[in-house]
Amino acid sequence: MEILDILIIGAGPIGLNCALEARKNNLSYLIIEKGTIVNSLYNYPLYMRFFSTAEKLEINEIPFISAAPKPGRQEALEYYQGIARQKKLNINLYEKVLNVSKREEIFEIKTSKSKYLAKNVIISTGFYDIPNLMNIPGEDLSKVQHYYTEPYPYAKQKIVVVGSSNSSVDAALETYRKGAEVTMIIRHSEISENVKYWVKPDIENRINEGSIKAHFNSELLEIKENSVIFKNEHGETQEIANDFVLAMTGYLPDFDFLKNSGIDLQGDCLNPVYNPETMESNISNLYLAGVVCGGKDTHLWFIENSRIHAEMIVRDILSK
Repeated sequence: MEILDILIIGAGPIGLNCALEARKNNLSYLIIEKGTIVNSLYNYPLYMRFFSTAEKLEINEIPFISAAPKPGRQEALEYYQGIARQKKLNINLYEKVLNVSKREEIFEIKTSKSKYLAKNVIISTGFYDIPNLMNIPGEDLSKVQHYYTEPYPYAKQKIVVVGSSNSSVDAALETYRKGAEVTMIIRHSEISENVKYWVKPDIENRINEGSIKAHFNSELLEIKENSVIFKNEHGETQEIANDFVLAMTGYLPDFDFLKNSGIDLQGDCLNPVYNPETMESNISNLYLAGVVCGGKDTHLWFIENSRIHAEMIVRDILSK
């Protein structure tokens, strides 16, 4: 069996960048991806626009041309999948990595389809696949959605949106404009300061005028077939009629996979241990790249500030 120089887990933007950097330095590599190329972006809301401008999303100095100041989901899919296609990157799709183990100096990687050997492994799996559950009664009902794609299914429906982040605000505004009756349940006292600056005034104005109802300092307690129960800012229990719940409560890395791979997790945010100068984890020659490095703090790393990880990792591999 061939022993690869690098096996990369995850074909997101940072995983692709790692592959490009490996090829540039004549290192053999393979990307294993459980879904499609940039699978997380594919599952973003259909009309999502990035906070960043196009040039901050570029990888390997390949220009990202966008007609709009802020590129959207489809443009990003075209850009990243276009790179994988044009550069003929070595990628196995719809293959899930099950286990990473190290024997002496070689990693054995078992997947849903095969087994691989590699001198180095890069985990760049992101965090979009595991919803951050509320763990309340009724969360498993079919009316509860942890992923939002488009507003049309919610026309003329009573919608509860949980949260105040970008995804929550986008879902609330889009469903409201397609005729939904929208109520937001928000743990904090105001809309998140991280909401895109051109969207924040819109949601605040809709709330102030009463077009979208918002309960701040509130918590969802139970979801029923035709209603939801929540605790309002006065500590009182309140029940309102409801057809759908959009639980935009965030997402988490696959911590079990990281732990099973031997990576130490520290603190309340379960931050994986790595050398910030090389991105090497506590396991020699096992590297982390991209947003997975932040643990539960998924607002720490983005495409624009983790693009450098690929170069750092390959430089360290070549130095050994």
